[in-house]
Amino acid sequence: MPDSSNLKDKLTERMLLYLYEASPWLRFTGVVFYIIFGFFVLGGIAAIIIPFALSGFTYIFDESPLWLYGVLYMLGGFVYFFPARFLYNFGAKIRSYRFTNSSKDLEQAFKNNKSLWKFYGILCIIFIAFIPVSIVLAIIGGLFAAFGGLFL
Repeated sequence: MPDSSNLKDKLTERMLLYLYEASPWLRFTGVVFYIIFGFFVLGGIAAIIIPFALSGFTYIFDESPLWLYGVLYMLGGFVYFFPARFLYNFGAKIRSYRFTNSSKDLEQAFKNNKSLWKFYGILCIIFIAFIPVSIVLAIIGGLFAAFGGLFL
């Protein structure tokens, strides 16, 4: 690993300018993702609580899958939490580096950048792996619908 003590010598002024200009946008996008995450969590809680409240407190979870949708909605919201964290921290550490010139801040900024893209890479792998599963399930569902359950 290269020595980071002479980062100023290795980073050009233009590189630093690009990083500094990106910092507010990274932090803004991180905050927006945090807000989206919050809406997902609130929506999931609402999907669980509202049917219970509307049924006069006699709601049984087996009657409707809304509770499951609420849980899945909240889990889906976590897809926004980690990018929000990495984006915001990346921008915040670049901003901090601008004022402190501490190589630790810049190192942490790039660590968050690496974590963001690693997260997106893993998410892509999961989605790519889900495609064949979806195709197989769609074929099974189509056969079941076409032949009226003769296969069971």
